[in-house]
Order: sequence, then structure tokens, then C-alpha cells
Amino acid sequence: MNKIYPDAAAALDGILRNDMLIASGGFGLCGIPERLLDAIRDSGVTGLTFASNNAGIDNEGIGKLLRTKQVSKMIASYVGENKEFERQFLAGELDVEFCPQGTLAERMRAAGAGIPGFYTKTGVGTQVAEGKEVKSFGGEDYLLEEGIFADLSIVKAWKADETGNVVFRKTARNFNQPAATCGKVCVVEVEEIVPTGSLDPDCIHLPGVFVQRMIVGAPYDKKIEFRTVRERESA
Repeated sequence: MNKIYPDAAAALDGILRNDMLIASGGFGLCGIPERLLDAIRDSGVTGLTFASNNAGIDNEGIGKLLRTKQVSKMIASYVGENKEFERQFLAGELDVEFCPQGTLAERMRAAGAGIPGFYTKTGVGTQVAEGKEVKSFGGEDYLLEEGIFADLSIVKAWKADETGNVVFRKTARNFNQPAATCGKVCVVEVEEIVPTGSLDPDCIHLPGVFVQRMIVGAPYDKKIEFRTVRERESA
């Protein structure tokens, strides 16, 4: 089975539709599937729900799709760097489900393992608990959180072999691994595809069984959310 496609638009062909739930990897601007996000924007699909740690920043990452009003709901942990997100949320144009960061990662991981729900202490007694089942274990209260079963997973990796075995690089691993496992279809963009058998099996982070389609997205520019510098002191 050939999993390699010439570009992002080809890799998403026949998959995209309106009102999809998409799990997207990345943390801030680190390890985001930017080629695939651009292709989703260019496709014109609307009513999308994104499950992602954050919504990027203005005009980067998922922020590009917020600008074009293609996102109707965000399931996220941190959204503080996106002014358009803030504007749409405060104007009632965007539905937001805030989810603690560890809980969000586990909701993706659980779905990838076929687990429909789990209990956690995180969020007990806060707004996060509103509308959720609370159960006591050993005298302690826990919330029932549901797994995120996405229609599509899009992730960014460092290397993959031709069968889809994937290696993430350093902190870019972040949410990419759990996001990759929870979708019905997983599309990965990588910096390099190498021959089958050339990757050390002990270094593979995501087995190829989870990956249906791949593209080479390189070259990439390293984007920085905030550049903070110190004024040069006079000699």
C-alpha cells in the first residue's frame, strides 16, 4: 500500500468535508502540521471542530482557519496568543471547550487505545466539572472525561519510512503522538521519508499501522511566537 502523496492537497483529497472533528498536533508553533492546515484552509470546508492544545497565533497554525471563519468549535487548553480567537469567542462566533492540558492529551490517547472514557481528579470542583459525571473512588471525587474520537488526525513529524513508521524530533513530539492515534484517518507531514528498514525500531514513536497517508512538507521555516531580546548595554 503506497502511503506517500505528492502534496497536502492530494493527501487530503476525498477525506475533507464540512463539520468534521479534526485532531491536530503541535504545541504553540512547535510541531504544527502547517502544510496540512494550509490545505484545509484552501479546500474551503467549514464548520470544523479542532481538538488541539492551542489555536496557534494570528495567521499561523489553526489561526489561519480562524481568520477564514472555517472553525466553529475549539477543544483546547491554551489560547492566550490568538487575538482573533479572543475576538470570535467574546463575540459568540466560536464555541470553545476548555480542557486541562494533561486531560486533553489523555482524551486523545484513550481514544487511540479504544477507551471511551476515564476518570481523573483534574478539574474537580471547577468549571471544568460542569455537566460531567463525578464518581468517588477511595473517598476522593473524580470526573468522567470522554475520549476524543476524531474524523481526521493531522500531525507533523521529523522522519518516516515508506511504510509510515514515524519519528518525532525532541519537543515537537508534544501532542502529535496522541493526536495521530485518535483519528479514523491519520495524515502525517514529515521533513524526510527514508527507505523501509532504515529506522531503528527502538526509536520509532508512532507505528505505521496508525498512518494512512504521508507527505514531505520540507523545507520549513522556524517560527517564533515571541522574540524577547535585551537591550545592548553600553561598553
